[in-house]
Amino acid sequence: MTLQLFIILLYFVITIIIGIIAQRKSNSAATFHGMGLGVTTCVCAATGEWLGGSATTGVAEYGFDIGIAGAMNTITNALGIFVLAIFFVKMYRGYKSITVPGIIGKLLGDKAKKTSSWLLIFVMVAVGISQMIAAGSLAVSVMDINFKTAVASCAVVFIIYTLLGGMNAVAYTNVLHLMTMYFGAVVALVLALRNVGGYSVVTESLPESYFNFTTVGYPQLLSWTIASVLGACTAQAGLQPVFAAKSDRVARKASVITALIVAPFGILSALLGMTAKTMSLKGTLLNASGELVTVGKLALPTLMMTLSPLVGGILLASILAAVLSTVSPLILSSGTMYAKDIYALRHPGTSDKKLLLVSRAATAVAGVVMASLAIILNALNMRVLDIVYVGFTMRAALFIILMLAIKWKRTSERATIYAMIGTIVVGVFWVSYKAVTGHNPISTEFTETYAAIITAFVIIIVCSYIFPNKREIF
Repeated sequence: MTLQLFIILLYFVITIIIGIIAQRKSNSAATFHGMGLGVTTCVCAATGEWLGGSATTGVAEYGFDIGIAGAMNTITNALGIFVLAIFFVKMYRGYKSITVPGIIGKLLGDKAKKTSSWLLIFVMVAVGISQMIAAGSLAVSVMDINFKTAVASCAVVFIIYTLLGGMNAVAYTNVLHLMTMYFGAVVALVLALRNVGGYSVVTESLPESYFNFTTVGYPQLLSWTIASVLGACTAQAGLQPVFAAKSDRVARKASVITALIVAPFGILSALLGMTAKTMSLKGTLLNASGELVTVGKLALPTLMMTLSPLVGGILLASILAAVLSTVSPLILSSGTMYAKDIYALRHPGTSDKKLLLVSRAATAVAGVVMASLAIILNALNMRVLDIVYVGFTMRAALFIILMLAIKWKRTSERATIYAMIGTIVVGVFWVSYKAVTGHNPISTEFTETYAAIITAFVIIIVCSYIFPNKREIF
């Protein structure tokens, strides 16, 4: 057993132990989903939504392929969290719901609530797939095993500790993960730059476009920004701790702090990807088999393996920490929405004990589905961040639906249901078409974000007139 592998396994064990400790405070459905959180706990739980495999392996992959522009992932996410804190935290909490579909249900009815739950579960799975791919890529680099075995092994640990402690496990372990992630990213960048010969070598080796934040083009950048900002306002995994905060003040303060923590992290990851690209061009980025790595998805974990075993193991654990910090909230949120917004509606009067059991079962199923789809989609060689932005696009469209439900009295339940279904169909078609042909259906600049948002808006407006219903604003 290599030292790097030992350190990672030790980190797994520590994470599970924390989950066992957190289990003592998760003996009811309410505590499993989260309640009465303070600022620190809320920040650590919410940060996991934004700083995971996408912010490490995913951004580093973009850094390897296109440069510093990959950092816009976390920068635009942070902007979205600021918008959430300033304009929507207090409004959302006024509906006294632990889920976004719960708010929609109070505004429009149970059918809209269930449909939005399925939509957000779809989103959680899409984002969760990216985290599973990141975890699998890490395990492949460290253990030199096949991707399927790597993903399955990691998924088992993710599911176990989340099932043990629920929201408390997410919050407690994310304290550890957050410290490990930032420490690891900073140390990794310092050591990697030293090994490659300094930042000046990176600037000399890479094209000028690699150092331009807008190298992807303004239409794509605007698309990312819209998806991130609007998506942050309907991100169940990020909002659940906010809903569970003990007061509006705590929720808003925690959201601002979360944004400040999230914003700079992507720059570190993108620079690591750019350093790995420099090593690849020089022929020194070699995997465990001694082969040159030219694929961005494996850039970050392979870079860590080029460092000393002790340092590399600690830094690889920091990547694992990032993945763990996001996967757990995602599968927990999926389980929460199914139990609270779907199962409880079908089975009114369900006991707390039974609801807790259903929550845990749904959480486990979500983890298994994410791992299975990660294995399938990885074969298509999709970028981690591309998969993430599929989820962000769906959330952005849901935000349009939610705002119309809150602000426009004519919005009808049937219209919102049709809009949510239409959004999924259009979004999936757009992404699938691009995956097959290499470009968007209408034009390169008209991304899935624009398509999904316009679809949601048009369907709601048109169908609300065709299928009107009277309702009172909550």
